[in-house]
Amino acid sequence: MSTPLGDFIRAKRDSIQPESFGLPARDRRRSPGLRRSDLATRAGISVEYLTRIEQGRDRNPSSAILIALADALSLDPTERNHLRYLAKITGGECARRQPPAPPNRHVRATVRETLRLLEPGIAFVTNRLGDVLAYTSGFELVMRGTGLLDTGTPNLTRYVFTDPRARTLFPDWDQVADERAFDLWLGPSVETSEWFTAELAPVAGQEFTRRLNRHLPPPRVPLRLHHPGGEELRWRRETLELPSSDAQELVVLLPADEATTQAVERLRRRSRGVLRAIG
Repeated sequence: MSTPLGDFIRAKRDSIQPESFGLPARDRRRSPGLRRSDLATRAGISVEYLTRIEQGRDRNPSSAILIALADALSLDPTERNHLRYLAKITGGECARRQPPAPPNRHVRATVRETLRLLEPGIAFVTNRLGDVLAYTSGFELVMRGTGLLDTGTPNLTRYVFTDPRARTLFPDWDQVADERAFDLWLGPSVETSEWFTAELAPVAGQEFTRRLNRHLPPPRVPLRLHHPGGEELRWRRETLELPSSDAQELVVLLPADEATTQAVERLRRRSRGVLRAIG
């Protein structure tokens, strides 16, 4: 039975061109990527042991092994953090867990006050499932008419995969979809991620399910939006993790260019909004 850790290592290995590590190019008739024997040699472990990890027969590799694999795969800091996270949840998969349940949707008063201080900026509170829990009037202004905020419990992940309007709003839809699927690995907990995935998969279809086993952190690039009012917006994103007990994060969207700044000013002149917190 495969595990999140084994799936990630195998997916990362398959994504590496051997020549990038100074190894001979592979025969085109073979599967792409780095051979298991090559990775085992680079990590200083046996092929048999690497096979057990990838196939889920060894669920508790030591920290030294994880570091060796991270070095052998030339993982960047984000990927190394993800590797440690997957090792943690893989090692605990055999333990008894509480039944999956929705995450806490309460936003603390101090966080709501922080949003008020960010007015009239574009900011919102979310979690790794994509729940939009609270937001500034600037965020409401930018998202008005997109369909994201039409429900009482808006969720960005569900919107991306089930609302046809998302493909118009996000010109780089594939990039956004990769980000949303990947974030499910990061919480707010294994149980709630499983609960959300089970709920969403039947309605989201193959575009969602085929991304669940990809396990490779997508690159973080500027976010592009095509506003229903005809404005083209480009954003830099700053994400601030809230305490782990909240399992939430504060996301601030900053204009990536002068054209976006001017476009937002035009939107503000045509419309006004207020801060809302969604319970």
